[in-house]
Amino acid sequence: MSWILAVETSTEWCSVALGRATTGGALECFSRHEHTGARSSSRVLPAVAEVLAEAGIGLADCAAIAFGAGPGSFTGLRTACGVAQGLAFGAGLPVIPVNVLRMCAESARSGTPPPLPAGTQVLVALDARMDETYAATFRWDAAANEWAMPGPMRVGPPESVARPDGDFWLVGNGADVFGERLGVAAQAARVMPGAMPDARAAVAIGLRALARGEIIDAADAMPIYVRDKVAQTTVEREAVAAAKAKAAAGEAA
Repeated sequence: MSWILAVETSTEWCSVALGRATTGGALECFSRHEHTGARSSSRVLPAVAEVLAEAGIGLADCAAIAFGAGPGSFTGLRTACGVAQGLAFGAGLPVIPVNVLRMCAESARSGTPPPLPAGTQVLVALDARMDETYAATFRWDAAANEWAMPGPMRVGPPESVARPDGDFWLVGNGADVFGERLGVAAQAARVMPGAMPDARAAVAIGLRALARGEIIDAADAMPIYVRDKVAQTTVEREAVAAAKAKAAAGEAA
């Protein structure tokens, strides 16, 4: 069975996993998933060495390297992409870019029971900082054995996140971070804020992509940016702070 190494650093978590599908179809996986904050770049390579040692294989024994391509933290995306490229170049391996929001949907699907009901969509809402949310809707396509994304990924205020048609689950930390501002949370059949980007989900998605031959050369690996703005201006930061203060004063009244 083919091994895939996955690296995911788009959030404050450093997530590394090494996995393969067993003959029975289950996922055998070795992983490290640690809250590192800004230290992901210093932790990711030691974590790679640890999972390879735990599995008793070398990097050259892998079939491909998957990485969290985005959207997410600009620095985190560049870290994951750069590490995947460097390791792939050194071992002569292809890479598999994995959509970070799709990872959240995969985490929800493979997480705790009950299972995702047939026909239920998954709306992912992730904190994008700058008082915004990354959002996308996914639908599990059983015939294709993969997630379909009917519409585009978007970034904007939490109030702008639209609910999908029909029943849906809301996953990602948007509900925890923005509370009532993320109005779709009240309409969701299930809310799973803990279904976050995870390298174990990237392994599962990567293995399916590998089976379809969806691999690229390391030189072609690039992050996925939904927005091209890294930080707010001083005026924008002051406006956000004033809006939060006004909301807090209203709640206290």
